[in-house]
Amino acid sequence: MTKTEQPKRSIAEWITFSIASFILAIIVSLVGYTWLNEKNQPPILSLTKKQTIREINGQFYVPFEVVNSGGDTAESVQIMAELLINGKVTETGEQQIDFLSSGESEEGAFIFSHNPRQGQLNLRVGSYKLP
Repeated sequence: MTKTEQPKRSIAEWITFSIASFILAIIVSLVGYTWLNEKNQPPILSLTKKQTIREINGQFYVPFEVVNSGGDTAESVQIMAELLINGKVTETGEQQIDFLSSGESEEGAFIFSHNPRQGQLNLRVGSYKLP
């Protein structure tokens, strides 16, 4: 019986093998890191009203910003505004933001014909849907 000898690997083969192993180790490490640090949370939406209310041609512009600090993307985010003067709803407004990914923010403004400073202005996120 004769043993078949394995041919010795050349330096080029060892270098190629080392580089391929290194690239594979990086890919496996990145996948593991992403899996461990992934935010597996639903959208967390926060709404802030900017302090500057502008009056132009008898209309009052109330700027706002909505931020998604959760892990998932939110679609069709509905922002609602309600202006109460003397305890009665005087005006309402509604806006739709099509797409808000994790960490993203959008700005907009509601426009009222009555001065929001003379009453109570309530802004809130009404709803969203998952993609």
